[in-house]
Amino acid sequence: MGVVQNPVANKEDSIPGEAKEILKSLASKWEDVLDANALQVIPLKGAMTNQVFQIKWPTKAERRSHKVLMRIYGDGVEVFFDRDDEIRTFEFMSKQGQGPRLLGRFANGRIEEFIHARTLSASDLRDPDISSLIAAKLKEFHDLPMPGPKNVSLWVRLRNWLKTAKSVCPSEEAKAIRLDAIEQEISLLEKVLSGDQRIGFCHNDLQYGNIMIDEETKAITIIDYEYASYNPIAFDIANHFCEMAADYHSDTPHVMDYSKYPGSEERQRFLHVYLSSSGGQAKDIEGKRLLDDVEKYTLASHLFWGLWGIISEHVNKIDFDYMAYARQRFEQYWLRKPQLLGYLIGKEGGTS
Repeated sequence: MGVVQNPVANKEDSIPGEAKEILKSLASKWEDVLDANALQVIPLKGAMTNQVFQIKWPTKAERRSHKVLMRIYGDGVEVFFDRDDEIRTFEFMSKQGQGPRLLGRFANGRIEEFIHARTLSASDLRDPDISSLIAAKLKEFHDLPMPGPKNVSLWVRLRNWLKTAKSVCPSEEAKAIRLDAIEQEISLLEKVLSGDQRIGFCHNDLQYGNIMIDEETKAITIIDYEYASYNPIAFDIANHFCEMAADYHSDTPHVMDYSKYPGSEERQRFLHVYLSSSGGQAKDIEGKRLLDDVEKYTLASHLFWGLWGIISEHVNKIDFDYMAYARQRFEQYWLRKPQLLGYLIGKEGGTS
């Protein structure tokens, strides 16, 4: 989800024919819609994998309108996830009352219920009250009994993405970002991080644009499950912390500001709420262990989105400097690795 832009001038051209039929069919069932054909198409800014639009129709009550969300899948993004898996997750979430309802599917997209809540902004992630709500909601998300195998996907996904990145990246570019060194880094991280840890159903892309809040009830809804899978929960939390350095609605949406990465107290507060949100009392040792694991998993997050950026540069048409974004994530990886894994590198090997 993202920020509303202006309505599209040539609105009919922006909607696939199949989608148009579904939208008209939906609108014709609502008695207060004045004209099922009189739809407004409003692009939402901030999506980096799909094109997302708010569709609305005027109603008999002047100040009210019916709204739905239309998502047109990005070209080539099936390299990142299985669309059928994502739809299954989406439908499961709907049944659990966790996200929007699926209203219709067409060849290259879908139509969803429009949630009457506000999408978070970059600054919201740093608000202690909102951050606490996110922590409790994330714990609930991780505990969802998602059907299917509960295998960790992180390492397989990183290796698959590396293979794809190597196949699309010109050799000079690959050399500049040290792409040949990444395979060894993935193996090092897997060895260091794959101890006894909690696995849960993870969102894997918990940036502010994928979190909504109802201003009245303060209910949090986590949306957009393209990258969701079973993974170590520490990876999901680490990824969320890394997202605090992003502002995808600035003039330079690809630039990360790591001075905004949450400090030690902020991270501890988030983890305390997370661990105690389901009624139990968080043990200090449990909190310290998770805090330590989360910090190490930020390295996996940097590799994950660095590889995503390289591939996206070559498959995605959305206006975003994916390559500059990828370079920043890799730079951050090499910068933070000695601080987070320095004491282990001598034992385990790995490039420096």
